[in-house]
Formats: sequence, structure tokens, C-alpha cells
Amino acid sequence: MTEFSLPVQATILALDLFGTMAFAVTGAFKAIEHKADIVGIIILSTITGVAGGILRDIVMGHFPPHSISDPYYMIITVTTGIIIFFLYPKMQKHWNLFLKFDAIGLGVFTAIGATFAYELYGMNFLAIALAGMVTAVGGGILRDMFVNEVPMVFVKELYASASFLGVLVFYIALTIDYNLEIATISSIVVTTILRLVAMKYNWNLPKAREK
Repeated sequence: MTEFSLPVQATILALDLFGTMAFAVTGAFKAIEHKADIVGIIILSTITGVAGGILRDIVMGHFPPHSISDPYYMIITVTTGIIIFFLYPKMQKHWNLFLKFDAIGLGVFTAIGATFAYELYGMNFLAIALAGMVTAVGGGILRDMFVNEVPMVFVKELYASASFLGVLVFYIALTIDYNLEIATISSIVVTTILRLVAMKYNWNLPKAREK
């Protein structure tokens, strides 16, 4: 992210690690709901926290994936899984708070994925949209598939669509201004707020009617 100033780079890195932790929490909670042991909890926590970024890097041809070459991401997801294993009864009542953290993670991962594609391919909207959305929702899709559930992003409130709108804001901001910092921050804010509002008011996309 060479176009970012140092304070913005530090802030986005901190939010990226925070988002990784938030996603890992949802994976750990899901594993516990399905009666997994501590190994299963750590595995699902890690998958949820880093799989989106790994899938993005593989699709974009970036090897080794950033989440593997930088040990902090794995340390965060494993530590989160262990903490949730021991403190689940106390933390369970704060689930709604963790969902708000998850919304922040969605916004941050969307913007980071979009930025990653922009730095590689420039103003290629397809690449930006693919990287942004895969980074944001890939881990959650794999998390739900591993526990044999229909992925939440396909059926629950605005999730993938919030990520897409965040990508769209990112692209439009770059088209107007070419300021990467403004585009990234705008994408994070729009995606996060839209997700939070969708949760509060239970907004869902239309579904096919059944007979």
C-alpha cells in the first residue's frame, strides 16, 4: 500500500488484525455451537479469520499468501480460538457486540481486498470486485460449509451485497479523485454502516417465492 501515509497504513493494519480477530471469534462460536473440541475450534477460527485473504491471494496469483507469510494472522486466530474455548460461557452473552466487530471486519476486508487488486491491476473493476468480496466473505462461506450449513452470506441480511457496495464506493471514489486513502476509508465506512443497519432492521434481499 505504497500510496498510503504512514499513519493511515498503521491504522489499516491495526483494523486488518482486528478484523481477523473478529472473524475468528465468529468461527470459534460456530464451532462450539456444533460441539467441536478445542482442535476443531482453533481450525474453524483460523479458517474464518484468514481463508478469505488466502483465497484472494491464490486467485490473484500472489504466493505465498500474505496470511501465511505473516505469522501474526495465524497467531491471532489460534489465540482467539483458545480464548473463546475457555471463556465461552462468559462471552456468549456479548454475541451481539461481536457481530458489530464482524461488521467492521467486513468493511476492512472489503477495502483491503479491493486495494490489493487495484495495486496489481489498476482500475479493473472485475478484479477489484472479486478481490474485495472474496477477502470479505470467503472465510465465512468456508466456515459455514465446514459445519454443513448454508452459508450465511447467501440467506442472512445484507452481507455480500454490503461488501459489493463497499467495492463500488471504492471504485467510484478512485474514478473521481484517484486518492487511494479516501477510497479505502470510504469503502470501510460504507460497508460497515450498511452491515450494521441491515442487522438492526433485519434488511434482506428478495427471495424467490415458493408455491
